[in-house]
Amino acid sequence: MAAIDAEAAWNAVLNRDRRFDGLFVYAVSSTLVYCRPSCPSRRPTRARATFFPSPQQAEAAGFRACRRCDPRSPDGNRTEHPVDRARRYLDRQSDKPVTLRRLAAFVGISPFHLQRAFTRAVGLSPKAYQDARRMERFTISLKQGKTVTDAIYEAGFGSSSRVYERANGAFGMTPSVFRSGGKGVTLRYASVPTAVGRMLVAATERGIAAVHLGESEASLVALLKDEYPHAVLRRDPQGLTRQLRDMIRCLQGQIDGDRLPLDVSATGFQRKVWAALQRIPRGSTRSYREIAKVIRRPEAVRAVARACATNPLAVAVPCHRVVREDGRPSGYRWGLSRKQQLLDLERSCPAETDPAG
Repeated sequence: MAAIDAEAAWNAVLNRDRRFDGLFVYAVSSTLVYCRPSCPSRRPTRARATFFPSPQQAEAAGFRACRRCDPRSPDGNRTEHPVDRARRYLDRQSDKPVTLRRLAAFVGISPFHLQRAFTRAVGLSPKAYQDARRMERFTISLKQGKTVTDAIYEAGFGSSSRVYERANGAFGMTPSVFRSGGKGVTLRYASVPTAVGRMLVAATERGIAAVHLGESEASLVALLKDEYPHAVLRRDPQGLTRQLRDMIRCLQGQIDGDRLPLDVSATGFQRKVWAALQRIPRGSTRSYREIAKVIRRPEAVRAVARACATNPLAVAVPCHRVVREDGRPSGYRWGLSRKQQLLDLERSCPAETDPAG
């Protein structure tokens, strides 16, 4: 291995130059820690820095690896985007608030640039992301049967009032009801045969809560029971005549899904994505990247894909119209063949004019 040019190495450390990651590590005598050249940690004085060609040689000299930049990993943070590092850090700090300034210092960029890059890539600000992750952990705890108080504590919420403020928007019922798997909630359901298989529609008094596609009513009801194990599920084809008719009209292109009364929980980002999907003309497709641009989050392609995957309203929110950049269907909850069927159906049968206007 070629000898290390100490002057060039020191300049790389001062500039946090990622191009030198993997070529050498630097060790700090005052902390006995060694790092990558690009590590965001505070720079040591030149007198305390020593350079080694590899992590193994640094460890043989008595130094330990930095936890922030993970210099032992062949890839690790050398190629990891600051936004990904920020997300990982927020996930580890779930039980405590993290200021933007503190997060920016950890990843080594300015608060302004981190806020902008994070929001563009994830679709949420760092603060909103951490809050959403807490709500996700809170929901999982409730599903596991833990008490509301324990779930609030384990998720990292500072008070129960914040949870109850968000509960209705998050899952359409109080935390206690959600914890019980929908106990006390009545979901009426019915199904009809369609050109793309059996369609099950479930609704509350406020609107359509789920539209599922499958091979049989029994399998679709089983899925509904799995999602709400303690809810009252009542088969009500007569009571849901209008909703079934509306969904058939939506499938046939006579009305758009945004005309229907819906009762679904979603984050603000999910609602933006779903609204963009509803604006895609029937028979047309868009890529995940194009949807990300439409909602002015051009770097949030993966977040758009997740929003499509969590869509509970098949056809009404037409996530089947989102495809890969090469135009091929991918990632559909109800099966790729059914996704292609829906697209073929729309292209062969243009939208009809809704007589109701």
